[in-house]
Amino acid sequence: MTQSDFRLSPAMTGVFAAACGLAVANIYYAQALIGPITRELAVSPALAGSIVMFNQIGYGAGLFFIVPLSDRSENRRLILMTFAGLVAALVGAALSRSGGLFMACSVAVGLCSVGCQILLPLATRFVTPAERGRVIGNIMGGLLTGIMLSRPLANAVAAVFGWRAMFWISAVMMALTGAVLWRVLPRYTPEHRMSYGALLRSIGHLVAEYAPLRQRILCQGLLFAVFNMFWTSVPLMLHARFGLGQAGIAAFALAGAGGALAAPVAGRLADAGYTRAATWGAIGVIGCASLLSGPAVSGDWLIGLAVLALFLDAGVQTNQIVSQRVVYGLHEGSRGRLNAAYMTAIFLFGAAGSGIGAALYSRWDWWGFAVVAVLLCVVNAAIYALFLLRRRGTGVV
Repeated sequence: MTQSDFRLSPAMTGVFAAACGLAVANIYYAQALIGPITRELAVSPALAGSIVMFNQIGYGAGLFFIVPLSDRSENRRLILMTFAGLVAALVGAALSRSGGLFMACSVAVGLCSVGCQILLPLATRFVTPAERGRVIGNIMGGLLTGIMLSRPLANAVAAVFGWRAMFWISAVMMALTGAVLWRVLPRYTPEHRMSYGALLRSIGHLVAEYAPLRQRILCQGLLFAVFNMFWTSVPLMLHARFGLGQAGIAAFALAGAGGALAAPVAGRLADAGYTRAATWGAIGVIGCASLLSGPAVSGDWLIGLAVLALFLDAGVQTNQIVSQRVVYGLHEGSRGRLNAAYMTAIFLFGAAGSGIGAALYSRWDWWGFAVVAVLLCVVNAAIYALFLLRRRGTGVV
């Protein structure tokens, strides 16, 4: 299908959303299965968070080295190649017999999961600017549903069939999704003809040029670090303090899936001009949820903790949508590189959060997470306020 023949209908938006959700879910399966994976592969508890960290480092590398190619290479072929690589990496993870091999496959899984970050900017090329927030919100709703459902799905599958089954099942799903995309995706070749080296160097120039891009990276990066700190630590805490097994942890994680419902709403808020209000609200909600999670855990209030998890997830997703709308609107011809700069930095923040989340819990129990998370939100609010004061009257968000 050529670019001129393609129409982004509601049904096609649904296909994009489902493909993004299924692809990105792969970088979160190991987060939910960190307990059984580390036990079987003899990974020490202190290094447990590294399994998730390597996965997200791979994703960050893919964002920086692969996603920018969408500004110069035919997008359909690039997306299909990432899905093929993802199938191979998932099979490798399922067959792993050592912690080192599994971590290597985790890097590859993350690297090849970035097809969703090529699909999303591609979709925005087929809608008007007035509809951009709505389309981003709807597709991101699917992507975020994939993130949120990945943990309960992985736990449920592992409880019945073992943790390796999740990676086999996902490999099959990725192969089928790739076949669907092969049939429906349009061919889109950008006009840029710069070399690969020049393309990568230009990412730094874009970061230096656009202050809103730098601000959105810092704001969402800190919130995403809190998100990953929470979801890396909480399975360990639920098992140790509440005695939950894989099925119980899956049920808890399902509560967080409700946060994905915020994505379409956030897209419409951004289109209506409420980006600043949504950003302040997200920082405040995440900070309060993190603070209240301490008393909830200390008081053994499991239901209350699940509600707080929902609010934390909704806040992170709301700020992600409004931030992406800002970033995609900075320069039409550089959307792939802008997305690469933004998402690479975000996932490096996330990888750091995953790496320290388990360490914080291991050393200081749950209050280690709660205190550090609140401090990050306070710093975030101060940075955003300073940014708005410096750019007052310029219309930036």
